[in-house]
Amino acid sequence: MVRTSRTAGARSPAERLEPGRAPGRPRGVQAREPSRAIAGFVRVISGVLSVSLVLMLLIGGLSFVVFHQFESPGPLDAPRTVVIPKGEGRIAIAERLEREGIITNRWTFVGGYLLQGFLGGHKTGELRAGEYEIKEHASMHDVIDTLAEGKSILYKTTLPEGLTSEQIVERLKAETSLSGEVASVPSEGTLLPDTYYFSKGASRNEILDRMRADMEKLLASLWEQRDPDIPVRSVDELVTFASIVEKETGRADERDRVAAVFYNRLRKGMRLQSDPTIIYGIVGGQGVLGRSITKTDIESKSPYNTYQINGLPPGPICNPGKSAILAALHPAKTNDLYFVADGTGGHAFSETLKEHNSAVQKWRAVEKQAKAKQGAADDQDTDAAPIPTTKTAKSTVTAKGQKASKVPAPSAGAGDGDGDASTPSASADAASDSAEMPLPVRKPKKQ
Repeated sequence: MVRTSRTAGARSPAERLEPGRAPGRPRGVQAREPSRAIAGFVRVISGVLSVSLVLMLLIGGLSFVVFHQFESPGPLDAPRTVVIPKGEGRIAIAERLEREGIITNRWTFVGGYLLQGFLGGHKTGELRAGEYEIKEHASMHDVIDTLAEGKSILYKTTLPEGLTSEQIVERLKAETSLSGEVASVPSEGTLLPDTYYFSKGASRNEILDRMRADMEKLLASLWEQRDPDIPVRSVDELVTFASIVEKETGRADERDRVAAVFYNRLRKGMRLQSDPTIIYGIVGGQGVLGRSITKTDIESKSPYNTYQINGLPPGPICNPGKSAILAALHPAKTNDLYFVADGTGGHAFSETLKEHNSAVQKWRAVEKQAKAKQGAADDQDTDAAPIPTTKTAKSTVTAKGQKASKVPAPSAGAGDGDGDASTPSASADAASDSAEMPLPVRKPKKQ
């Protein structure tokens, strides 16, 4: 057997498994102590990261809970209406919704609203005042969308053509769904009649502002399209003229012919002789006379009475609608100078005084027949149930039963009357010094 001797430095397998000693520091290099500042900074950073991680987990969990409640169906079993007054903030609105049973937790509602604004893909709008219908089981998200988009219940008010500004204000005051006081009555002819929609609690002045803005917009768009030969020189004159057309007829298919009559009279230097201008000169913005026009009314001096003045009155007598304005801008191409009621709800138009007088006689025959029927009906009522009357009552009945020939006839004008245009009827002079004797001609369609 050949034996081999262990050489110097040789290591056994067990010794090889033991870790070796680290090599010594090179000569000339000094040992360095670790920096305490760096160690402290590292510890601070580590703590901040740890706290941030915990906060992120808490916020994430809280957001999940809020989001879950925010998107979950609400407690309503049936649709419900809620009114959000003007001036209420987010918290007050949330309290109201919670009190009404629409949401389960006000703070979840407010938190969800804020989170939707910060984390959502779009900016959440402010919650708006109004009356809202909340659907059954609507989530908080749905409620916020409804309030932010202003999807409130809409009310409407219809303000027909031909009302004065004072009448429009009175109608708005009677509208209980509107709020606020009207500081002053708008100028006549500045409001556009139409149907206007609004949320509950909207201001009356807001409706008036919308009417005024709509009228300005309409006039601006239509004025430039007017017929070049109409004898009005400004928008103000146009509105004044259209207001007379508006009050003279309630039929849209006649307005352009009525406008033509008045334009033809203006071109010939004839007075318009429009009954509604008499009424406006007496009652102004009240609009309604409440009785028939009398001879005294016709002869009364007023800047609006077109039986007494030349040309147009100083301003509108009502607020005309779009149809009347269009008729004033584009009148019919006729030579008519007169018109009178025909008994069917419309008017008979005439080019000459002779034709007009014939139409007036037909209208008086219609009136006479109507009075006869009414008298017969009154007699039947009297026979069925006789009622004692005073002397005053008897005299009233006698006045109503007078023959047509005893009723005064007006001078010939655009809308009514017969005889020579420049000479009043002799029967009119002798018939009445009283202001209570009615004219036997057509009454304005609107007052």
